[in-house]
Amino acid sequence: MRHYHAKQLFDGEHFLHDVRLSVSDGLIIGISKQPQKTDEVLDGLVSAGYVDTQVNGGGGLLFNQQPQLSTLRTMLAAHSQFGTTAMLPTLITDSLEVMQRAADAVAEAVQLDEPGIVGVHFEGPHLSIAKRGIHADTEIRSLSDAELALFCRQDLGKVMITVAPENVSPDLIRDLVKQGVVVALGHSAATVETVLLAIEAGASGFTHLFNAMSGLSARDPGMIAAALNDSRVYCGLIADLIHVHPYNGRLAYRCKNWQRLMLVTDAMAHVGCDLDVLPWLDTQITRHGNKLTLDNGTIAGSALDMASAVRNAHQHMHIELGHALNMASLSPAAFAGLEQLGQLKVGKQADFILLDRQLSVVSSWIKGEQQMTQTAAAQSKG
Repeated sequence: MRHYHAKQLFDGEHFLHDVRLSVSDGLIIGISKQPQKTDEVLDGLVSAGYVDTQVNGGGGLLFNQQPQLSTLRTMLAAHSQFGTTAMLPTLITDSLEVMQRAADAVAEAVQLDEPGIVGVHFEGPHLSIAKRGIHADTEIRSLSDAELALFCRQDLGKVMITVAPENVSPDLIRDLVKQGVVVALGHSAATVETVLLAIEAGASGFTHLFNAMSGLSARDPGMIAAALNDSRVYCGLIADLIHVHPYNGRLAYRCKNWQRLMLVTDAMAHVGCDLDVLPWLDTQITRHGNKLTLDNGTIAGSALDMASAVRNAHQHMHIELGHALNMASLSPAAFAGLEQLGQLKVGKQADFILLDRQLSVVSSWIKGEQQMTQTAAAQSKG
């Protein structure tokens, strides 16, 4: 058993001061108002660890290019510097063979109880070519029986898929949801009517709200209007101040509140390292400051980390701190069905982080085990 004296702690509901956080066997077993002199002092703000449902890479590696266990470990190590204690490694549209290799790597991680790897997110290949972004048009296709079987594997932890509802029928969405798959909508040019049918069938989220989806106009509400209007669904938001204007981020918050709005990174290999250029298909992804683009200028994922996303939401979208923290932890955990994660309560998994006054990550813990001990402020991009 370990005891910590948290100078300040956010439990998902309240900011508490000078409390004793007790951890045993990977779980929180007590939060009390009587810290002891022998407790390890955590001088800063203790909060639930961040949960990222869209992580393509990190530490110089991209999951598509090296779909293996060692890549997952590198990605987690890169992102844990910035507060991520649970992630869904994300595979961008690719061949069935690469999808199977990625699934096998995740299954191995789950079987080994690898810290922080809680499932997988297949972003594609069942998308709209018109809204494909950097996804290879040669690999975008209809959902086959082989892919259906892959998505329904029971050894992958939580499985999330992003589909375009004009290319995947409500009946297929309904079947996937019955098998426990979390279905999100994105990379789509669908009409609002098609989107609403997908939601009725069980789709419960939207991938990177405002980006790569049918827009909002007077007589054509599109996917954005459905995402903002429907109180049942969650929306992922890339808060790097590049993908989405802060004013639109604020609009999304006013429509969804923190309970249905979650921060995601959509991070590429560039996070947690000094990589500038990454080969991608027949082009390359280049970092320009905080922005990643293809040679033709197309935005290509992000170099965002979760600590920066929280700061941007709080400082630039004017979202109160507790809500911003929940958008990075409790909201994505609820969306993915990770009931043990996302808040600091007795009986929950001991995934927590220590933040300094600038909201940079000083240290992180997964199942009560410390992952790193360093101030990431110099690395994290504000």
